Amino acid sequence: MSFTSKAIIEEYKSKLIPPDQAANLVKSRDWVQYGEFVCQPKACDAALAKRKDELKDVKIRLVTMTWLPEVCKVDPERSSFIVNDWHFSGVSRKMQEQDLCNYIPITYHEGPEIYDRGYTQVDVSFQPVTTMDMNGFFNVSTSNSLASCINRSAKIRVVEVNTSFPVCLGGYGESIHISDIDYIVESPDNPPLIDIPSVAATDADRKIAELILEDMRDGDCLQLGIGGMPNLVGEMIAQSDLKDLGVHTEMLVDSFVDMYEAGKLTGKHKNIDPGKMVYTFAMGTKKLYDFLDHNPACAIFPVDYTNDPYLIARMDNMCCINNAIQVDLFGQVASEASIGRQISGSGGQLDFILGSFDSKDGRGYVALSSVITKKDGSLESRIVPGLAPGTIVTVPRSIAYTIVTEYGKFNLKGKSTWERAEGIINLAHPDFRDSLIEAAKKFKIWTRSCKIAN
Repeated sequence: MSFTSKAIIEEYKSKLIPPDQAANLVKSRDWVQYGEFVCQPKACDAALAKRKDELKDVKIRLVTMTWLPEVCKVDPERSSFIVNDWHFSGVSRKMQEQDLCNYIPITYHEGPEIYDRGYTQVDVSFQPVTTMDMNGFFNVSTSNSLASCINRSAKIRVVEVNTSFPVCLGGYGESIHISDIDYIVESPDNPPLIDIPSVAATDADRKIAELILEDMRDGDCLQLGIGGMPNLVGEMIAQSDLKDLGVHTEMLVDSFVDMYEAGKLTGKHKNIDPGKMVYTFAMGTKKLYDFLDHNPACAIFPVDYTNDPYLIARMDNMCCINNAIQVDLFGQVASEASIGRQISGSGGQLDFILGSFDSKDGRGYVALSSVITKKDGSLESRIVPGLAPGTIVTVPRSIAYTIVTEYGKFNLKGKSTWERAEGIINLAHPDFRDSLIEAAKKFKIWTRSCKIAN
């Protein structure tokens, strides 16, 4: 690497420390910030784990744990390290079941402000970054999200350099200057970003995707949430006749690469950031990470930009597609937790449902298969009379927009309780409709004019 400034070289050398020395910056009862999604400070984590017997009650925050931290492996009693996650992954769920991880509720676009206002304490930040460039900037790679605001808030700021990370262009907030950090750690083995392939889509997912694609138009601006079905929508768009689509999304996944390479994503009709695929984090496979590296077609921003409902609303033709766990007969959407078990997180679903409704010609979809198949082979309805205690409302009934299952789609806006009950029961699996009707009668949200489709 060559630099234009000798001063930058000297500053780099003066701030460079080994992982063990970085771990020694942490004191008992500190709040420590790790990385987000597929960008995690694995060298600093391993070094911190070695200090298990020296530390007590160190609280660690991260976002969507895609790997099992060493601090969790060495401390199953949580006497030294208490891990907290802003958005649960499969790893987080398994850890919660062992009482090794706690969830932090968040409306995603508020995240940076939560840090900036001091509602959360950050004593030490271990921020994963790319190699420093010739101007003294480190890039936060695929996870802009909360990175820049955490670096502003932290009392001690450490970056962990990984040479295998792609450089993701912005936007803003995607880079941290050497003058704005205290210490530099170089990863000894530079592990590549973890591959997270999309979940295999089901027949129900395919039918849901087809129903949503019926509504899509040339020039739409697309947001896709986490899960197999939204990813499938992207794959189907790549094979469709749609053209000149834009992207303003929270998460970038592999199917955006498919759509781009198929010539579907030009962004030329976007009235904000035209021509740019705007996102706040990326999570997928090597295909996606290679695509992002130094790619000026993509622009990564902090989450208070991408997920700002007011900015989303200013984007014409927003088409927002997200998953849910359950929907009840009143139109309440549960997308994150079921009967006390945290499965995912609030994330940006509420942000995009709000923004899509206020967007000119916008559409906001919450999609779910009508049933799940239990281990014994029996079916369980995901359309339920009411949400059970411990099942968290992610989108209130007054804000919920269009619900989609493999049996159809129903727009809740402007509908009374009995209209909602009728429309939502039409989306349920036929085996459960009679019992749902009985529940609707009990709730006094059923009238003699209601008619259920065959």
